[in-house]
Amino acid sequence: MSGQWLARQLGTSPAPSTRTWAGRRQGSPAARKEGRHCLSRDSSLRSRRQATRRCLSAAPHSPARPRMASDAPATLPVQLAEQPRLLKLKKMFISKFGSAPKFYARAPGRVNLIGEHIDYCGYAVLPMAIEQDILIAVEPVKTQVVQLANTNPLYLDFSTSVNNIHINKTKPVWHNYFLCGLKGIQEHFGLNSSTGMNCLLDGTIPPSSGLSSSSALVCCAGLVTLTANGKTLSKAKLIEFSPLRATDVRLPSGAAFVIANSCVEMNKAATSHYNIRVMECRLATKLLSKAKGLEWKKMLKLQDVQAKLGVSLKEMLTIVEEVFHPEPYSVEEICTCLGISLEELRTQILSQNTQDVTTFKLYQRAKHVYSEAGRVLEFKKICSEAPASALQLLGELMNQSHISCRDMYECSCPELDQLVDICLSWNHEIMQFGAIGSRLTGAGWGGCTVSMVPSDKLSTFLTNVKEAYYKSNDQRLALEKNSLFATKPGGGALVFLEA
Repeated sequence: MSGQWLARQLGTSPAPSTRTWAGRRQGSPAARKEGRHCLSRDSSLRSRRQATRRCLSAAPHSPARPRMASDAPATLPVQLAEQPRLLKLKKMFISKFGSAPKFYARAPGRVNLIGEHIDYCGYAVLPMAIEQDILIAVEPVKTQVVQLANTNPLYLDFSTSVNNIHINKTKPVWHNYFLCGLKGIQEHFGLNSSTGMNCLLDGTIPPSSGLSSSSALVCCAGLVTLTANGKTLSKAKLIEFSPLRATDVRLPSGAAFVIANSCVEMNKAATSHYNIRVMECRLATKLLSKAKGLEWKKMLKLQDVQAKLGVSLKEMLTIVEEVFHPEPYSVEEICTCLGISLEELRTQILSQNTQDVTTFKLYQRAKHVYSEAGRVLEFKKICSEAPASALQLLGELMNQSHISCRDMYECSCPELDQLVDICLSWNHEIMQFGAIGSRLTGAGWGGCTVSMVPSDKLSTFLTNVKEAYYKSNDQRLALEKNSLFATKPGGGALVFLEA
């Protein structure tokens, strides 16, 4: 999960805006000018817990000034009679627990408009909070027990002592993500006696779709724990945990963003694809560093190489062409390049879940990362300068991103490629292409596409995609209602209090 994204969600105002955030680390003036830094992504539950306590204290308040951590999370009084979803959740809560919730917490999902698989390499990404979210009704109790329930009957109830939390990292069940957010706040504040809670969760983010449903749940659980325990975060912690900043990016008008779920699920925590890609990027970092005479043992991210060399992203792409060959590297060849033994490679560099991998594609992964990082900067530049052709230029960047994800990073799948082709296909009735740009979003290997569609063609576009992709398959058609939708920039995380 992107810890910085979590911070941004807890720091944004409840009002929707036409802005998204490009997160990046603060570095040297040259690095900031190039925009060479960004988030870290890690699918492990432990990292999600660490990200919660690290980044709840780092939420930016505005583009010009970091949000001071002494600011409490945004709170919004609401009339439940005017909020059907909240009212329904309250009634279900009373039926479940026999008493009414004291507050409600909300955290949005996220769609990454561009910048895939480059956050953990040190580069900026461009996510947008969406309207779909996680909503939790909460009642603090005196029993020091946390009871979790879900409006979706597929997710079973769970309860545990709030002060003796054990997370089984081998099982990515839904309640573990809540416990990560809870435990992250406990560890951050050193809470030895946390408040017990009854919680009922309702989610509108399709799971395993690349829209950060699990990250939203961790974020929302952290917000719930903060509120139930009456905690805010100190200004000192903002400095300690936040070498990061976010930049607002105003999207051009005239287009809508459409999410289309391929209905193929890929769990990063249960597959090897993601872990291998992370390791390939790390190995590419080591070999590039060694080839350029850098202290390769200290280099962990591809951005580190660029920063040390002090060159542009375009120059890094040239270096990739010079250093790497397109053929996969065997572990023996990697050892030869680095001047180490196979045992040293396995014990000092390879992760536990990549010990048995025999070949790694370094050229393709590095080429994707550096080119995708450049596309993010170009996307931001176009949004800032707003030329007349902005939509077409942004669409082309999205298309290039998908091609790179498909061919260089190999994180697509046949269904995603088919869906992108459908979204971009020529429509004979209106005599124009459907989407201006379309790409996979999220980790890939399934999940969703995001397409930029002219606002005046949105209705026709949705109809065409439904006919071409969902109606051709009974399983997809059954899921279509929650799989194909237009969205706009949504509000950030906040707490609702019944007025």
